[in-house]
Amino acid sequence: MPVDEGLRSELQKAGVFIASVETIYNWSRRSSVWPLQFGLACCAIEMIATACSRFDLARFGAEVFRPSPRQADLMIVAGTVTKKMAPQVVRLFNQMPEPKYVIAMGACAISGGPFKQGYNVLKGIDRFIPVDVHIPGCPPRPEALLNALMFLQRQIDNQHLTGVNKVRWYDDTDPAEYPIPRFGAHDLEPPFNRAVWHPQKIQRGAA
Repeated sequence: MPVDEGLRSELQKAGVFIASVETIYNWSRRSSVWPLQFGLACCAIEMIATACSRFDLARFGAEVFRPSPRQADLMIVAGTVTKKMAPQVVRLFNQMPEPKYVIAMGACAISGGPFKQGYNVLKGIDRFIPVDVHIPGCPPRPEALLNALMFLQRQIDNQHLTGVNKVRWYDDTDPAEYPIPRFGAHDLEPPFNRAVWHPQKIQRGAA
């Protein structure tokens, strides 16, 4: 049951802090986000700079870049995702344990960037895996990645373990893994994951 704010304030002055299990659970996850150690293109240089002393990603508890997807809970898709690399990115995402999050860093990871019209570049990683935060820019500066991490932390703070809006990994209907695309005769098959990406319907007026 909710605690009166006046009583909460008086208890805090006496050194007694009251919090729900959900609040403590979210706080512990937001304070120890471990990114996966991999990069795809030039945005990875900005990601590396974020972990250096000038920008100090360690302030947010996210300096532990893990070399294995089974030890990471944040995937930073930093750079151009080619269609040859897309199946590997989805495979890495499937190997990460829940709870897990995705940040699409840079214009290439979001929409293909300047290579969007190329035959070999994926027009956004959100076609195959769910993306929590998008960072625009080419390339975005390290401050933009820090801002995205803080935005993700605010999302984690507002997550619920029960109820209608509970987190996806406690939802029995949510898939544990996402299908890995394969190379077809002309393109990836399927061209996108229908569970996470819905193409916009273009309404064309009569001439």
